[in-house]
Amino acid sequence: MSGSIHDVPDAAPERLRWLKATVSAFNANKTSWFGLVVFAIVVVLAVLAPWIAPHDPLEQNVFSKLRPPFETYYLGTDYFGRDILSRLLHGARISLVIGILATIVALVVGSMIGIVAGWYGGRLDIIVMQTMDMLLAFPALILGLILVAMLGPSIGNIVIAIAITSIPSFARIARAPTIAVKEREFIDAGRSLGFSDLRLMARHVLPNIFPEILVMGSLWLASAIRTEASLAFIGLGVKPPIPTWGGMIREGFENILESYWLVLAPSIAILVVVFALNILGDGLRDAIDPKLKGER
Repeated sequence: MSGSIHDVPDAAPERLRWLKATVSAFNANKTSWFGLVVFAIVVVLAVLAPWIAPHDPLEQNVFSKLRPPFETYYLGTDYFGRDILSRLLHGARISLVIGILATIVALVVGSMIGIVAGWYGGRLDIIVMQTMDMLLAFPALILGLILVAMLGPSIGNIVIAIAITSIPSFARIARAPTIAVKEREFIDAGRSLGFSDLRLMARHVLPNIFPEILVMGSLWLASAIRTEASLAFIGLGVKPPIPTWGGMIREGFENILESYWLVLAPSIAILVVVFALNILGDGLRDAIDPKLKGER
C-alpha cells in the first residue's frame, strides 16, 4: 500500500514548474517585475506607516489647514490641518487590508464553490452556476453598495460586501479547469486507490487549477481596492476620522478647485496600486499560458 501511493503524481513538481514559468515570463515581460516591486513597496510603506509617518494622521491643527505641499508638510494639509502624507500612509493600511481580506475570502469561498460544482456536475452544477450568474448580473459597485447599506459601514461588513461581489467570478474561474482536470488519468488512479472526493479535490485538483485562480486574485485585488475607494467616496466606507484613500478623496472634493492636493495624492495612490496589480496579473497570465503573451 505504501508503494501504491506514489502512483498518483504529486502536485509539488507542478508547482515548481509553474514557479519557473512565472520567473521566465516576468523576465520576458519586465513590466511585471515593475508591478510586483511597486506593489511590494506600497505594502511595506503601509506596514511601516506608524513608524515612518511624519505626523499623527488624526492630529488637527487649525492654524495649518489647507497648507499647500512642501510648506512644512510634504503633501500639504487638509481642511482640519491634518498631514496628507501621514493620512495617505495610514490610509494605505485600511485600503489594502480591506482589499486583501475581501480578495482572500472571495478566492477561498468562490474556488470551493467552483471546484465542487465542476467536480460533481449535474443538477448541482446547474443550480450553483445559475446562482453565480444571478449575482454576476448585478454591477459589483451597485451590489456592494446595497450590501454595505444593509450591513452598515464597518471594516468587516465592507470586506464581506466586496467579497460577495467577487465570489461568482472566482467560482466560474475554478469550475472550468476542474471539469478538465477531473477527467485526467491521475484522478482515475486516485479513485482506484480509494481516495475520497475531498482528498482528490484538495490534493490534486486545487494545485492544478490554482495558477488560474491566482491570476484572477491579482486582478480582483485591484478591483476590490477600487470598490472600497468608491464606497468610501459615496459615504459608505470606514467612518471618519479613520483615513482611507477613498475617504480622503471625498473629504477633499469640496475644495478641489482651491486645494487640488487634497484629492491628487490619494487618487495617484489608487492609480499606482491598481496599475501595478494589473501588469502583475499580466505577467502571471503569461506564465500560465505563454500563447496569450502580448494579447491584450
